[in-house]
Amino acid sequence: MELVWLEDFIALAEHGSFVRAAEARHITQPAFSRRIRSLERWMGVTLFVRTPQGTTLTDAGRHILTSSFEATSRLYRLRTEAQEVAGNAAKTLPFAATHSLSFTFFPRWIRQVDNGAPIEAIRLHSDSMTGCEQLLVHGEVPFLLCHRHPAVPSLLIPEHFLSKQVGEDTLIALISRAARQDVASNQLPYLAYTEASGLGRIVAHHLAGNAGVLSLKPTFSSHLAAVLMSMALEGKGVAWLPKSLAEQEISDGRLVPALDESWEIPLQIHLHRPVAQLSATAEEFWTKL
Repeated sequence: MELVWLEDFIALAEHGSFVRAAEARHITQPAFSRRIRSLERWMGVTLFVRTPQGTTLTDAGRHILTSSFEATSRLYRLRTEAQEVAGNAAKTLPFAATHSLSFTFFPRWIRQVDNGAPIEAIRLHSDSMTGCEQLLVHGEVPFLLCHRHPAVPSLLIPEHFLSKQVGEDTLIALISRAARQDVASNQLPYLAYTEASGLGRIVAHHLAGNAGVLSLKPTFSSHLAAVLMSMALEGKGVAWLPKSLAEQEISDGRLVPALDESWEIPLQIHLHRPVAQLSATAEEFWTKL
């Protein structure tokens, strides 16, 4: 039995596709498939039903999914605790945070909430939403900081993860002042987020209900809000950007709203954690949060 087999199992259960799960695990599909088969041989049961449309969990697969989350989290926690006890590691508290929150919200927030928890060091992993979710699901970090919208379902299964709202933000459709004067509001060049972006999921959900109202012409895409902001500043189009990220550019007048306030998207900022017990340091931080 190998830990990576459980991590692969969780990834496949989450993505429902060998191709997407292999990409998320950064290995080839044949190698990923072999590891899943190895896990099934070790378990002595079939864990997935394979169809042309994708994969679904069998009854046995659904039965072990929660325990797989707990087992991977427990093993990573055990390693951290052993290192702390041996004095080989400081009481480090790891976080995963999406890129936009890493640059803006996280530094201020962590100073405000550091209220005596025994944290000797903080390690921040900055990544796309998809990358951060993988770090949390596989137990490599105890906490994930990200934007949320109540109407957009999280990919983190509620039975396995908890969250607390720790802040607020707003997505605003922004465009450079010069570009705003040159385009009609119903034919806007659109700077879009890719599927790896959590903000992209939220914007896509918002626009899906308004497809017949607004005409956007996609011209560029990235999972990084900072990249989209740079493109907007260069007059390349409109991008839905977090107010926390573009606050200075809005104040300076370099970016202006491309649409009225009805197109703004209110956001929540959440800190996620597994339901399974964390290290003593992480549990104390969560309790005092």
